[in-house]
Amino acid sequence: MARILWADDEIDLLKPHILFLQNKGYDVDTVSNGLDAVEALEHRTYDLIMLDENMPGLSGLETLARINQSHPEVPVIMITKSEEENIMNQAIGSQIADYLIKPVNPNQILLSLKKNLQSQQLVAQQTTSVYQQEFQKITAMINSASSIEDFMELYRQLVFWELKLAEGDSSMDELLSLQKRDANSNFCKFVKREYEDWITSDDHPLMSYELFKHKVFPLLDAGEKVCFILIDNFRLDQWRIVQPLLSEYFNVEEDLYTTILPTSTQFARNAIFAGLMPLQIATMYPQYWVEEDEDEGLNVHESELIRTQIERYRRKDKFSYTKINDSQGGEKFIRQLPHLKDTQLSVVVLNFIDMLSHARTESKMIRELANNDAAYRSLTESWFRHSSAVDIFRELARRGYKVIVTTDHGTIRVDNPIKVVGDRNTNTNLRYKVGKNLNYNKKQVYEMKDPKRFGLPMPNLSSTYIFACNEDFFSYPNNYNYYVQYYNGTFQHGGISLQEMIVPVVTLSPK
Repeated sequence: MARILWADDEIDLLKPHILFLQNKGYDVDTVSNGLDAVEALEHRTYDLIMLDENMPGLSGLETLARINQSHPEVPVIMITKSEEENIMNQAIGSQIADYLIKPVNPNQILLSLKKNLQSQQLVAQQTTSVYQQEFQKITAMINSASSIEDFMELYRQLVFWELKLAEGDSSMDELLSLQKRDANSNFCKFVKREYEDWITSDDHPLMSYELFKHKVFPLLDAGEKVCFILIDNFRLDQWRIVQPLLSEYFNVEEDLYTTILPTSTQFARNAIFAGLMPLQIATMYPQYWVEEDEDEGLNVHESELIRTQIERYRRKDKFSYTKINDSQGGEKFIRQLPHLKDTQLSVVVLNFIDMLSHARTESKMIRELANNDAAYRSLTESWFRHSSAVDIFRELARRGYKVIVTTDHGTIRVDNPIKVVGDRNTNTNLRYKVGKNLNYNKKQVYEMKDPKRFGLPMPNLSSTYIFACNEDFFSYPNNYNYYVQYYNGTFQHGGISLQEMIVPVVTLSPK
């Protein structure tokens, strides 16, 4: 039962209202002045206060100020006869929960109470009810999906409900999680059937190596100043959680594209910047292709790869390339923007989420802070809001840039180890392996025995690529228990899942 304190100098005239609320299940205490209201708060806990603005002695606004100092967590509904704008502004500026103008009727008060005391519960109940109705529809989508467009729409629906159910304590979370697993299981089967055709034919969805051709170059041809921002490890749900922070400055056009395999920086991101599949990069520009076992960084030639793509299309676009690893780097980029006024294309890589996913694996504290998808999203939103990221977008909007926001791949939280055996030259990624003489269960992976057919280089003549599906991750038999315990529940990428392969590509137009 919610406990209400109602302060009004004409409280005796409000007995019918009070009886109405008591019959609705509210426990209502009354006082006739501000001082008594402040004193009552010292002796009893209240869920909400209704406060008359025009009381003798301590006025409603003065009482509100004292309540905010001593009990800022208690919502206050201000009730007044006055419609003067300055009083309304003062009350709203003091962060009241609601503002009612006399004469008020009982249903009006009841609505305000429900809105402020039960809104989260009511929204959660309504959300749960609607999801229950949609459950069968989503299940049918999972079972019938037969094209990449079907899976994209399915993924949009799953992300939508994941975010809606996360707004309250919902008993539907586990049910949705099971649907996500079923969707990923079917998606992996779909990719196993279709992926080779995507690579060897022209009939395929928009993929990593085509982003510049289809998303960037047309804007440049239209005379736009373009900033291409790649946020590493940026999933659709993470984009949706930060989108409201950008909607003030931009009109948003959201799209999805399909990454190449492996869904990792070395392959997917280099494909974006080169406009080529990895095998083509390694063949045409061997000086810019770095094997995974080499000491050199896997993404140190991104600027050079962008240049090769522009030159290969015989374009004359002047471009800049900036990698931002911290807020200082973001602030430096903002300071440089005035000097880029004659540069048609600015390419920016934001590395925070990639660092967060790695830190979550290696740091016990970060693992606790991001122990599930909802917490992982929350950390992403907090970074975006409080780092220089929002400032970068705000400044780009002010300067009239068209902005493309995308990623090279997403991530998935893994929880099911599967055993693989390889030699000492096998790579260390947990979601894909490349090596010779790999030993694994063929039913548990997607294998590429002839990598060249899939646009992938071969470190050795007998190299095979294998990819984990669903929430699986590869584990070695040696020191198996320690290895599994260390990586279970971490966010990984490189394999096949909706979260890794279907990712956002968003066009932002300044308002």
